[in-house]
Amino acid sequence: MKRLFQAPRFEAEARALYRQIAERARRPILFTLHGVPDTIDGRFEMLCLHAYALFHGLKGKGADAEAFSQAVYDAMFADLDGSLRELGAADIGVGKRIKAMTEALNGRIQAYDRDAELEQAIRRNVYGTVTPSDDQVRWTAAYLRTIRSAFARAPFRDICDGSAMKLLPEPTQETSNAAR
Repeated sequence: MKRLFQAPRFEAEARALYRQIAERARRPILFTLHGVPDTIDGRFEMLCLHAYALFHGLKGKGADAEAFSQAVYDAMFADLDGSLRELGAADIGVGKRIKAMTEALNGRIQAYDRDAELEQAIRRNVYGTVTPSDDQVRWTAAYLRTIRSAFARAPFRDICDGSAMKLLPEPTQETSNAAR
């Protein structure tokens, strides 16, 4: 009975880390310098990219990491649900849109796991509505590999408490030039 009235395990930590991931995914430089479309779809793609890196980094770190990963996933889609409602989506339409978004994220997770095809997947998903330069695609792939690796190296506790976010590079001009 006690469990009915408790917040799900890791809920507070997951919400806090999700907010940090969402904030990082909205960095203006990603849209201005690196050419990601500054649209709802472009912002969703950057959120998926950062969430993927986190979920990938939590793989193989045990049952607590798996539960935490699910809690972050749940926090992400609760936020997206709320955002759709704020944008005026009808209650009936929200469920369909959330389902499409979960399918999109799951597809990106599979695509981004195939490192040999990463640049193609990024060009198709992140830049789908625009024609990016090859440098922009290479930079985004290098950036994803870097943040994915940082999460993979971080201990679970550092990911859970948010301190692993300090290991992620800022998306700057320098990192753009380094990806060439």
